[in-house]
Amino acid sequence: MDTPPAPARPDPLGVLGVPGEINLDHAASAPCARAAADAVAELLPWYASVHRGAGALSRRCTLAYERARQTVGDFVGARAGDHVIFTRNTTDSVNLLARALPAGTTVVTFAGEHHANLLPWPRGSVRLPVPADPAGAVRALAAALAELSRDARPGLPVLVAVTGASNVTGEVWPVAELARVAHRHGARILVDAAQLAPHAPVDLAALDVDYLALSGHKLYAPFGTGVLVGRGDWLDAAAPYLAGGGATSHVGPATHEVRWATGPARHEAGTPNLLGAVALAAVCAALAGADRAALHAREQALLSRLRRGLAALPDVVELRTFPADAPRVGIVSFVVAGRDSADVAARLAAAHRIGVRDGLFCAHPLARRLLSEAAARTGRTDLPPTALRASLGLGTTEADVDALLTALATLP
Repeated sequence: MDTPPAPARPDPLGVLGVPGEINLDHAASAPCARAAADAVAELLPWYASVHRGAGALSRRCTLAYERARQTVGDFVGARAGDHVIFTRNTTDSVNLLARALPAGTTVVTFAGEHHANLLPWPRGSVRLPVPADPAGAVRALAAALAELSRDARPGLPVLVAVTGASNVTGEVWPVAELARVAHRHGARILVDAAQLAPHAPVDLAALDVDYLALSGHKLYAPFGTGVLVGRGDWLDAAAPYLAGGGATSHVGPATHEVRWATGPARHEAGTPNLLGAVALAAVCAALAGADRAALHAREQALLSRLRRGLAALPDVVELRTFPADAPRVGIVSFVVAGRDSADVAARLAAAHRIGVRDGLFCAHPLARRLLSEAAARTGRTDLPPTALRASLGLGTTEADVDALLTALATLP
């Protein structure tokens, strides 16, 4: 623990918490930001229908909902022609896009993805091996797309789907470089920004990506909303994700007499999650006005403190895909040799009031591979079959990190 102290704690969101509880599980669900809670509380007395009423309450709620869409779109750098579609979460967003793919689309992913970016894609998708470093990811994608260009029928679409930051290791993927490769071969690219957006600015225009998905519950707005943002042509041409009220411009007396709406409404049938959208927009606005460079510097200091402390514990082994110095956000997965990960997590919670995640983190292929590689790298034969994950957020302090390290060092 010889790293320099982290900068003073800036918390532009006013993250809520329970005194005495140490939450190191932000990667699963982040705590609620005061900005989100306040936005919801302010709107609650006015709560009414959206897009479906002429009364003052309904008009106010409709305006709040559409302003939230604009705020979220601005936060992620949405361009003219992009749709900002509110969903339930990242998984819902990716499934929506999977339903909207043109016939014959080939999807290219990496085996290190979260299940949400592995399971929704159609048969015939290409799953590339986990690369050893970011440059290897770029080379592997270039080779795969060149092969598809030779072998696939001309004109069939290709979508590359990749994480922005791994939910297992926190390692940041070379999104801009992957986007350049994809576009050079005529492919589109989706970024799963669920783990990246809470830690770093994400801009569709700057990264030149076609689609982006994220979850509010990982972005300090745990009110059941996510978004899919991106190019409108595939989304407008696809059948609605849900059939129902709000997704239509006309319904006639016969079953086939339906004209579907275009734009976000096409895929937002039913009463929308107004409060979730407003909460997410409030967090986006607060973060947009914050000093993101200072927040990043502080997180990196805490992350360095955590990783150095873990490395100093003789029975703790960190899991990683890329070299140890690769860029990453505040997520670290590790194992304690000779100890069951679920048992360690339970002891941390019961004896120290520290919350971490244990398991395979909804990324089973990657987590199992990393556990196997960790055993080979260290020569340890007593590593458990599942891992532990500590993930940092705006409310994390040096004392929280030190408490975890002390608890691990003194496990009975």
